[in-house]
Amino acid sequence: MSSAQSRRSALKNIIVGGSACLAGRQAMAAMPVLLTGNCQAADKKNDLKKNINHSVCWWTYNFLSLDELCKAVKQIGFSAIDLVGPKDWPTLKQHGVYSSMCNGAEINLVDGWNHPKNHPTLIKNYNEHIALVARAGYKNLICFSGNRNGMDDETGLKNCVQGLKQIMGKAEKQGVIIQMELFNSKVDHKDYMCDNTAWGIELCKRLGSPNFKLLYDIYHMQINEGDIIRTIKNNHQYFGHYHTAGVPGRHEIDESQELYYPAIMQAIVQTGYKGYVAQEFIPTKEDKMAALKKAVEICDV
Repeated sequence: MSSAQSRRSALKNIIVGGSACLAGRQAMAAMPVLLTGNCQAADKKNDLKKNINHSVCWWTYNFLSLDELCKAVKQIGFSAIDLVGPKDWPTLKQHGVYSSMCNGAEINLVDGWNHPKNHPTLIKNYNEHIALVARAGYKNLICFSGNRNGMDDETGLKNCVQGLKQIMGKAEKQGVIIQMELFNSKVDHKDYMCDNTAWGIELCKRLGSPNFKLLYDIYHMQINEGDIIRTIKNNHQYFGHYHTAGVPGRHEIDESQELYYPAIMQAIVQTGYKGYVAQEFIPTKEDKMAALKKAVEICDV
C-alpha cells in the first residue's frame, strides 16, 4: 500500500471512529444500540488501565503528519509521542500530547559518544537541547553510542564516559534524563557498540548519574541476546524507557511474532516503572490505526 493510501485509510478510520459515531448517536438517541467496531473503540478510548504510560514513535507512523498523529493517539486514548524534536513541540502542545522521548541533539545513529572526534559537536548540541527540553517541560533526551569502527568495547566505554560527563552536570541540574538506546547489531544496526545490556549497564555504573539511563528496546535486545523478562527484572534500575516491536521483522506485536508482550509488560509493571512504553513497530496491516490500537491494548496490562 502506498503512503498516500495508508494516510487516507488512517484518516478515514479516525473520522469514522469519532465524528461518525457522534452523528450516529444523535440520529438514534432514543434507540437502545449495541456498539461495535469503530464506535465501540471511540467509546472505550479512555478505558486504559493506567499501569502503563503508552506512546508511539512518530517515524513508524510518519505517513501521517504530526498533527494527524496527535489526533489519532488521542482518539485511541493515550497522549504521548516519541522521537519528536524541538521544532515540532508546538504541535504536540497544541494537542495536549507529551514528548515522551525527545531527539534532535544527536549527530546520527553511527557517529556517537564513543568517538572523541564527535565530542565537541555532541557536547554543544546536548547542552543546548538539555535546556530546550527542560524549558518545554519534558524529561527524556535520546543519545547513541555510535558504531565501533574497529574500536574495542573498553575504549568505547572510556570515551563515552569522558564525553558524557561534560553534559551530565547540566542534565542533573535541569532534571533531564539522557537515555542511550540499545540496538541490535545482527540485523538493523551493524557494528553499533551499545548492542548488549551488559555494556550499557557498565556505562551507567561508570557515569554514576541518576540522570543517565538506557532506553531498553525490547525488539533489539530480543534479537541480540533474548532473556527479556529476566533482564528487565534484574536490571530495571538502569532502564529509563522502553520500545516495542515484533520479532522477527519489526512489525506488529500480535500473535504473528515470537514475543509475548503481555508477560513482558507485567514484568515492567512489577518493577514499579512509571515511565513510558513506546510502540516502535512498522505497521503492515491495511488498517494501520487499528494495528496501533491493538498494540496498545496488548501492552495495557
